Amino acid sequence: MERTEQLDLRPASWYRSTFATAAPEPVLGEGLPAGWEGVHFPFETPFAQLREDGSPAEDGVLPVIDLPRRMYAGEDTAFLSPLRYGDVVTQRTSLGSLVEKQGRAGRLVFADLVREYLVDGEVAVRSTWHDVFLEAQPAVPSPRTAAPEVAAEDAVDPDAGADWTVTRSLDSRQLFRFSAVTGNTHRIHYDRQWAREVEGLDDLLVHGPLTRILVLDALTANAGGRRLASVRFRAKAPVLVDTAFRIAGTDGPEGTSVVVRAADGTVLASADATWRAALHGA
Repeated sequence: MERTEQLDLRPASWYRSTFATAAPEPVLGEGLPAGWEGVHFPFETPFAQLREDGSPAEDGVLPVIDLPRRMYAGEDTAFLSPLRYGDVVTQRTSLGSLVEKQGRAGRLVFADLVREYLVDGEVAVRSTWHDVFLEAQPAVPSPRTAAPEVAAEDAVDPDAGADWTVTRSLDSRQLFRFSAVTGNTHRIHYDRQWAREVEGLDDLLVHGPLTRILVLDALTANAGGRRLASVRFRAKAPVLVDTAFRIAGTDGPEGTSVVVRAADGTVLASADATWRAALHGA
């Protein structure tokens, strides 16, 4: 499936004003920050083709999968050349792997969607989006078990050795804005009753793709003159609305490793990034 659009400034300006006010103002001809291609090409699934949870049932790429819940699990992205505001970009989406498994919670289907962003026929960004389809969740919320209390003098900061950290907390207005700009109608992000009674969460879920872009923003802010070459992002546990989380990055000889943690130390997501030298004007 292919779609073509010109990368105008509006989606990036909206994202910046809501999540990344320290980033430069979008300007025609300048490069998009890594990951911001994710606020272009919003979902366009007709309402009649949405699943009960609000996710697409038919998108022209995936076959119809007869499991009621769909969740984002992560993404692998290669940044091959810069995308620039004003570029005419073709997004080409194809089906990657499709694997069915049996887990402790029942039947699972793991589905990969490969998205390529092309300028003048050349791939600038290639990203493989990992989704998982699940059986119905028991209707009783299962709150995260509280971490055992530790005396302040005995507490160990798991990110004490990190090269940088960023702390974020998102409210329901920000979740609504990201849903709007990306055309994401999954009810888990705006319908508290659905999130609690159907998905078994304590509250609204922060979008996995949004958490990923926030991680990429943190990497970009701490790039030190480098340009991202690739990022492997994995969602590990729910990031919830109105709940602080910390993004911590540690540089190594092969790149930068990132961990996203809740206040109690629970790992919510992880990422591994590789770098290349910055291109002039990129």
